[in-house]
This record gives sequence, C-alpha cells and structure tokens, in this order.
Amino acid sequence: MAEYEGKPEGIWDEYEWERFLQQQDGKTEKYMQLLETYLDDPERDEIIAREMGWTQLLDAKDWGAEVDALLDDGASEQEESDLENTSRSSEMFEEHDLYRAAFALTIWIDQLFDQNASLQSEPAAVKLATHAALASAKLAAALSGDSLDEIGMTIAYLKRALRAITVSMEAAAQLRKPAGQITRSQYAVLQQRLFQVRDGIITLMGEYRGEWRRRFGSEGYRC
Repeated sequence: MAEYEGKPEGIWDEYEWERFLQQQDGKTEKYMQLLETYLDDPERDEIIAREMGWTQLLDAKDWGAEVDALLDDGASEQEESDLENTSRSSEMFEEHDLYRAAFALTIWIDQLFDQNASLQSEPAAVKLATHAALASAKLAAALSGDSLDEIGMTIAYLKRALRAITVSMEAAAQLRKPAGQITRSQYAVLQQRLFQVRDGIITLMGEYRGEWRRRFGSEGYRC
C-alpha cells in the first residue's frame, strides 16, 4: 500500500482514504450478511451485535440507531469533520459537468430499458445500469467538496467511480456480442457516453493529484 511523505499531520491522502472506505465496506457487507442469515431469529439483534463486536449494544434500547452510528464510525475527529464538511457542501456536485454527464448516462440507460423490456432480465444490462448508477453516486461523493483536507478523499472516490464505469463499459460490450441485445447505433451512443465519463474521471484525477503535489510537495507517492 502506498503512502505519501510530507503531508500535514491529520490530512489523509488517497490511499489512507481508500483503506478507510474499504474497512467501512467490509463492516457493512458483514452486517448485511449477518442480517440475512439471522433475519428470522428471535435473538437476531444480540447475535449480530456479538458477531460484529458491538458488545456495548447488547443492552441498548435503540438498537437500530446505534447500529447506524457504528456502521458510520471508525474515523477520528478529523475524519468526522471532513465528512461533515462534505455533507454541508453536497449540492456542489450537481453543477459539475462530469457529474451531469454521468447522471445523463444513467437516464439514457433507463430510457434504453424502457425501449427494450427484455434488457431488464439480461445480466449484462443489469450490470451496465447498476455500475453506471454506482459511478454517478461515487462522483457525487467525490465532488461534494474541494477543501484542502478533502483532496485525498476526492481522489479515492474518483478511483471508485472509475472502477464502476469500467465495469459498465465491459457490460456494454457484452450486450453487443454475440446476441446483439442492443443495436449498433445504440451501442455507439452508449460507448460515447461511457468514454466521456471515463475520460472525464481520469482527467479530474490527474488534476487533483497535481493539486496535491502543488500543496504538499513534489516528492510524489512512494509505493
């Protein structure tokens, strides 16, 4: 895992944010698996609390609220401040051209589904739509703020958006061959929109990384 030398204490780079986000993903996934497994068990809440290591919840009155808090926990006071600042500026992303392009892509895919109902049961089409929507959501998170201490978080979310849009591109290719579930013209438009979002993410990642180096030094990343 890469680290960055020379950054101010308390400010996370993209790799530290990525580790944090992965940890939170893991906690959420484990919780959802436990919930599915013990959904009908009368002692479900207690079992899940023990499995998650949330022993302080065993006597809690408002168990659901406490769980929500713990799923979102794990950050220091500095991290929590970063997330609060992002929430306060959440409307900023709606004006960004890249987010608009990603959102327009999801709308176009919805319209494609309306035109061809059979796509709704096609795994590749479902993967296309799901990951396009995921990319849009990750872009919203990335573009919600631009303060000094959010650059690392922004890049981490942009990388997640890039992964999601790459999966969408792979799914789109599957729809063209061998069965050809979408027409050549539909694929051409879809591919153009996907590449627009992908290239925009790559460009923006480069800009934010350049800004990080400008602010914190020119040593670069040590892998």
